[in-house]
Amino acid sequence: MTEPTASSEPAPAAPEDGIVPDTKDWTWVLARPCPECGFVAAEVSPSDVGPAVRDSLPRWRAALERPDAAARPRPDVWSPLEYAAHVRDVFRVFDERLALMLTQDDPAFENWDQDVTAVESDYAHQVPAAVADEIDVAGHVVAAAFDAVEPGQEERTGRRSNGSVFTVRTLGQYFLHDVVHHLHDLRA
Repeated sequence: MTEPTASSEPAPAAPEDGIVPDTKDWTWVLARPCPECGFVAAEVSPSDVGPAVRDSLPRWRAALERPDAAARPRPDVWSPLEYAAHVRDVFRVFDERLALMLTQDDPAFENWDQDVTAVESDYAHQVPAAVADEIDVAGHVVAAAFDAVEPGQEERTGRRSNGSVFTVRTLGQYFLHDVVHHLHDLRA
């Protein structure tokens, strides 16, 4: 999920690769259940995040072991490989953000544009087995980081470039929704 601000502007046209950039501000998932994947953020505490991430890793590996892992189901929908490469990078970005929140007072996060990253990193042409290994490593790292959050740290804050304020608790909820939602996208 990218970092756009809410906009009444029409969605941008699809670039040459067919994927329309995601311009939604997904922070609404913190206030109500996701109607697509059923995720209920309010039920998640920071101590739930690590185990949930570790539980997701075999499902990501299985998706990447599919013979059609690099094939898009439609030109405008990411392949399992592209989703997995994205989630690998989500693991890395949120590990960095959590570390900032735990070591600095109210840090401002650098903007991260998932769509630009997908193109610049050429998600579509990465090697599924390599991404499976990388998502496993990055998943264990971010899971351990959430495991290490102490109860007194759950309300520490950090800010996204669009002004959205997160606590460690809501960062974990928002982050875990991304992981769960993309597994739902893949039916994995």
